[in-house]
Amino acid sequence: MMTTTRRRFLGSVVVVAGAAAGLTQGAPTAWAQTAEGRAGRVAPEVIVRPGDARYAALAARGNNTRFVSTPDEIWLVHSPAQVEKAVNQAVAEGQRITVRGGGHCFDGLVGDPEYRLLVDTSEMKAVYFDPAMNAFAVESGALLGEVYRTLYEGWGVTVPGGVCPEVGVGGHVVGGGYGPLSRRYGLSVDHLCAVEVVVPGSCGEARTVVATSRRDDPNRELWWAHTGAGGGQFGIITKYWFRTPGAAGGPSSLLPKPPQTVRKALVTWPWPQFNETNFTRLVMNHGAWHAANSAADSPYATMHSSLQISSWFAGTIVLDVTMDATRADTQQLLDDYVSALSAGVGVEPTVESKDVPFLEAALTPTIGYGKYSRHKSMGGHLRKPFDANQVSTLYRALSDPEHWGIGLVYLAAYGGKINTVSPQATAVAARDSVIKFWFSCNWELPEQDEAEVNWVRKLHGDVWAETGGYPVPNDKYDGCYINYPDADAENPYVNTSGVPWSTLYHKANYPRLQRVKATYDPKNVFRHALSVKPA
Repeated sequence: MMTTTRRRFLGSVVVVAGAAAGLTQGAPTAWAQTAEGRAGRVAPEVIVRPGDARYAALAARGNNTRFVSTPDEIWLVHSPAQVEKAVNQAVAEGQRITVRGGGHCFDGLVGDPEYRLLVDTSEMKAVYFDPAMNAFAVESGALLGEVYRTLYEGWGVTVPGGVCPEVGVGGHVVGGGYGPLSRRYGLSVDHLCAVEVVVPGSCGEARTVVATSRRDDPNRELWWAHTGAGGGQFGIITKYWFRTPGAAGGPSSLLPKPPQTVRKALVTWPWPQFNETNFTRLVMNHGAWHAANSAADSPYATMHSSLQISSWFAGTIVLDVTMDATRADTQQLLDDYVSALSAGVGVEPTVESKDVPFLEAALTPTIGYGKYSRHKSMGGHLRKPFDANQVSTLYRALSDPEHWGIGLVYLAAYGGKINTVSPQATAVAARDSVIKFWFSCNWELPEQDEAEVNWVRKLHGDVWAETGGYPVPNDKYDGCYINYPDADAENPYVNTSGVPWSTLYHKANYPRLQRVKATYDPKNVFRHALSVKPA
C-alpha cells in the first residue's frame, strides 16, 4: 500500500509548501464563509508602503522568486469599493497597476518592476451559496482548497479545478481551470455563470460590473472573456458565481458531486534502467493510450493522471493517477492502464495505491521546491502524441549528466468532457486536445538564471523545431495555455514561428477578446506581456 499520497523528489531538497498547511488543519467551515458571517465586520483600509514592517513579506508573496514585486503601494483589499478606489488612484496618478490573488503566476506578469500599485485580493475569500443568483459565490482571493472544503462540507458538491489546493481561485478560473475531475465534468469555467469585475471604463471612473452568462445580459461579453482569457486583462475580479448549465433545484444539485472515495495510485519506474530506446517506448505508449482513450464516453473519463518525467537524478519516472474508487471496475481499469504504458518497455514499475476520501485527496498539499524556487516553464496542448524524434529530444535533455537544474516534463490527461464544448462557447479555444504538457525547471541561485532559462527554452524549441519553437495550432498541436504563461512567446527571437503569441494562446477567439477589451478597458490600464490589446 502507498506510504505517501504525493511523490517524493530529491529527498530533502523538496518540502511540502508551507502555505498549504493551513488547508488541512483549522480551515474555516462552510457556515463561517457565508456573506452573513461577514456582515457587520469593519474592513480595514490597508495600504502598505516601503518602510512598513509588513512590506517585505507582502511584496514577496509568490512562488517564483525570480519575480518579486517592488511597488510603491500594496493595497490589501477587502471589498469592491476598496478595489475601485485603488483603480481610480492608479488612473489619476498614472501608476501602473496589477492584481495578485494566490501568487502562483509562473512568469513575471505580476512581478514586473514597472508596476507601482499592487492590489492583493487574498483577504477577499468568502465562499457561500447566494440565493439571489441561485449559485455559489466565491470571492477571488479564496484558495482552491478553501473552495473545495466549503462546497463539499456544506453541500456535497465541488467545482472541477486544479490539483494544487494552495493556488488562488482568481487567476486559476479566469485562465480556464482544469484538474482531476475535468475529464468527467469539464473545466472550471464550464460551470461559471457570473463574474464581478471592477473595470476602469472609458471615462476614467472605476465601476463594479456583474456580468452573467444570460443571453439578454448587456455585459455578457465581459462574462465570456473571463471564461479563459487569463488574469490581469480587463479589470480586477472580485467574485465568481458557479452553477452547472441546466442545473436546477436546491444548492446540492447545482454543481457536480465528486466521488465519495478516490483511488490514488503512484506508479514509478527506476530512471537508471532507461536508455533512449525504452524511454521512447514508454512515452509513446503513454501518448498512444491517451489518443485512444480520451472520448467523453470512455470509462477512463473518471480518471486523471500525469506522467511526470523529472531529470535523471530524481531516480524515478512517476505516473500519478487519481480514479473514482466507487466504480466496481476501478482496479481493472488501473491495471490495464499501467500495463498499456509498460508494454514492451522492459522495466517493471512499482505500483502503490490507496483509497482516500475525496476531500482528503483534494486538500493534500502539493510538493514545493524549497529553496529551489526560481522557475521557468512553458506549456500547452497536444492533439496528437509526440513523435519518436520529439521523445528522443526529451530524453537527451532530461538525461544530460551536465544539467543539474530540477527539470520536469509533465504530461497530463486531457480531453473527455472538456472536448464536448465549442471553442467559441468560452474563451478557452483549446477544445480538441488529449494531453496538456508543461516543461519546467527550478533552481536556487540568481546567477543560474540565464543557464536554466535557456535550458527550458532550448528543450521547448527543439521539440517544436518544425514549427518555429512553439506548438502552433494545427492537426498535431493546439497552442499554449494561458495559465502556464510564457512571456517568450511574444519574443520573435525565441518564438520564430511567425505566429503571434495571441494566436498561440487564443486562436480565433482573440479578435472577440480585443472587442471586449476596447469596451471595458479602452485605455489599456490593465496590461502585461501577454495581455489582450484593445482592438
